[in-house]
Amino acid sequence: MDATTADTAPESARLKEFAAGLIAVAPMVAGAAPFGLIFGAFAISVGLSPLAVIGMSLFVFAGSSQFIGATLWGQGAAPLLIIVTTLIVNARHALYSASLASYLKHLPQRWLIPLAHMLTDEAYAITITRFERAAERTENIHWFMFGAEMGLFVAWQTVTVIGIAAGQALMAGGGLGLDFAMSVTFIGMIVPMLRSRPMVACAITGGTLGLLLNGLPNKLGLLIAAFAAIAVGYVLETARGKSQVSA
Repeated sequence: MDATTADTAPESARLKEFAAGLIAVAPMVAGAAPFGLIFGAFAISVGLSPLAVIGMSLFVFAGSSQFIGATLWGQGAAPLLIIVTTLIVNARHALYSASLASYLKHLPQRWLIPLAHMLTDEAYAITITRFERAAERTENIHWFMFGAEMGLFVAWQTVTVIGIAAGQALMAGGGLGLDFAMSVTFIGMIVPMLRSRPMVACAITGGTLGLLLNGLPNKLGLLIAAFAAIAVGYVLETARGKSQVSA
């Protein structure tokens, strides 16, 4: 498949995949929206300008990193520390990209760059599930990923602006408990994916280490838990594959 294939699929097929991505990600948008509202309000409260807050949502587009960056800014941290910390927290996206590479390797850079930029935890969970269940790797399946990512991206920018505008009222209410919605959202994403013992072991490892290492600075516990969970899942999946071959 050549680099132009991404743009030659019938328009109806592309729109069908794009719409399917939008529909699939809709529940995740509902869960992420409160998080974006709180970020917009919180970032303003620590002294960032509205333009800077909007810029973070546009160019960083990663909830955890944005909260950490705003927190460090409010504490007077050096810009270099903020950048390095953000890169560490976002390192898990490299793992996401690696697992998606075989599905997207036929795409040109004009597709890969925006898809990489808009990749989030929610979009990844939706996309990898769709890709793995596809009967065949159709030439326009990346439009599903684009739809899921675009739905989240537009919603995140919108609620960030609303959070900026409603900042004082929202923070005065203690965030109204809306941040709990993200925990429920991620549980809803993970449970349907636990279809084998390696996946269950991966989830248990990540969840347990995430709780035990929660006190580490700059969300390092999250990164360690993610790598450990992936390692456990890989080892068990490899062992299962070998046993099936020898059976």
